[in-house]
Amino acid sequence: MVEYQDDLAHQLLERCAEKGLTIAVAESLTGGQLASTLVSVPGASRVFRGGAVTYATDTKAHVLGVDAQRLADFGPVDREVAKQMAAGVGKLFDVDAALATTGVAGPGPADGHPAGHVWIGLWRRGGDAQGFVYDFDGDRSDVRYRTVIASLSRLLAEIECV
Repeated sequence: MVEYQDDLAHQLLERCAEKGLTIAVAESLTGGQLASTLVSVPGASRVFRGGAVTYATDTKAHVLGVDAQRLADFGPVDREVAKQMAAGVGKLFDVDAALATTGVAGPGPADGHPAGHVWIGLWRRGGDAQGFVYDFDGDRSDVRYRTVIASLSRLLAEIECV
C-alpha cells in the first residue's frame, strides 16, 4: 500500500515540475501524513513549498483564514471549510495549487459525522476552490491513508487538465 502512495506522490511531483507548478497542503485528519508523503520523494522541494497541520478547529481560522462563524455553525467537517483551508494555505505559501484534508478518521463519529467521512479541498491560483466528499471504510489508519491517496489523485487529475 505504501508503495502505491509513494508512486502517486512521485508522479504528482514530476508532473508539477514539468509544468512549473508549486503546491502546498493544509491538513487536519491526516495530521502531516500528506506532507510527509510528498517530502519522502527526493527532489520534492522543486515543487512542494510547505504545509500547515491545523488539527484544532480554531487554528483553521487563525492560521488559514477559515471563516470562524462557518466553523462555529457547521464544524470543521464541511465542504466550505475544506475549500477555505485549501485557498488559505495556497495563499499562505504563494503556490499554484493547494490541497486540504478535513474529516473524521475514527474510530468513532465526531462532530455529527461518521468515521470515514472526509472532505478534500482543492484550490488553484486564479480559480475557485473545490470540495470533494468521500466516505471511506476501515480503521483510523485506513481512513488517513485513503485520504492521502485521494488527495494526491485529485490534484494529479486536476493538473493533467492544464
